[in-house]
Amino acid sequence: MLRDLLHRVEPVSDSLRAAAVHRLDNLTKPVGSLGKLEELAVRMCCIQNKTHGIVADPLRIYAIAGDHGVNEEGVSAFTQDVTRQMVQNFCDGGAGINVLADTAGAELCVVDLASKGGTYPDHPSLLQCKIAQGTENISKAPAMSREMCIRALLIGAALADKAHSEGCPAIGTGEMGVSNTTPSTALYCSFLQLLPKDITGAGGGINAEGIKRKVRVIERALGLHADAIESGDPVEILASLGGYEIAALAGLILGGAANNQLVLLDGFIATAAYTAAWKLCPSVKDYAFFSHASAEAGHKKILEQLDIDPLHDLGLRLGEGSGVPLALFLMRCACNTYNQMTTYDDVRVDPPDNLPR
Repeated sequence: MLRDLLHRVEPVSDSLRAAAVHRLDNLTKPVGSLGKLEELAVRMCCIQNKTHGIVADPLRIYAIAGDHGVNEEGVSAFTQDVTRQMVQNFCDGGAGINVLADTAGAELCVVDLASKGGTYPDHPSLLQCKIAQGTENISKAPAMSREMCIRALLIGAALADKAHSEGCPAIGTGEMGVSNTTPSTALYCSFLQLLPKDITGAGGGINAEGIKRKVRVIERALGLHADAIESGDPVEILASLGGYEIAALAGLILGGAANNQLVLLDGFIATAAYTAAWKLCPSVKDYAFFSHASAEAGHKKILEQLDIDPLHDLGLRLGEGSGVPLALFLMRCACNTYNQMTTYDDVRVDPPDNLPR
């Protein structure tokens, strides 16, 4: 099933690029004057295979929850209980992602994949598909088995399929998992040959001594799983060092790309999931839109290494999917200016002398 999923992801064709650029150049504005909005519009035309009527709505954000055994190493300012408490907060509408999604008019779907504890009270915005009680401690054992990692990947892809079948041309990545910056950092080090000391940050708010401890924990994890890292097998690396929610987000990204959906990504954790998906299938890059450069240490360096130019840099480091609603507004602006502005042929405005024809 994973091989079939990867085979479904095809590079985005550039066949409509010239037509999209021609329309943009003929809108009643100086050529190129809408900057990144024009780049976004062209990308959306190519992904959606149309030269008019591009859309970014409706958008569904999946906030996927999972716990991490490495929390016992003191790598977070929070205990694991907070993951469960925040899932309930998401359902109650009180978290940052709730407010931002509501403000932007995006749908939020909360997914319990691997938080510790039993089932939650039923809620219309909550999908309960728990497959584990969190990961193992990556500094002592593999996070999960290869089979469970693939299961999480496929669940993420199924979420993308669900959104697609329910009329969502765009999906967004969200997450909740205390200590998940630790496995994310380990994944970056494994996939991109970075050093923990260069990219390890405060996560949920640990102090300088806590960051040093976190670096040591990640270094131990990398040493323990050196064989998996040296294999170069993305699934093996993800299973050894990742998290269930990170694997599911990687599957969500792959599934969105397979469905020709726009995939809007949050910050540090989401980029780690993207990196795993990109290692599995490089063509996912064509469908990915990065909302922001996180304030988490190392994220800008990681984006630079991945050759990614994010849409915002607002000092965000909340996670949860909080950057996605901000990106949605820009995507809407790109769609609406492309679809609704008049062209020089439509009105009595003289075009510039250098207008491409």
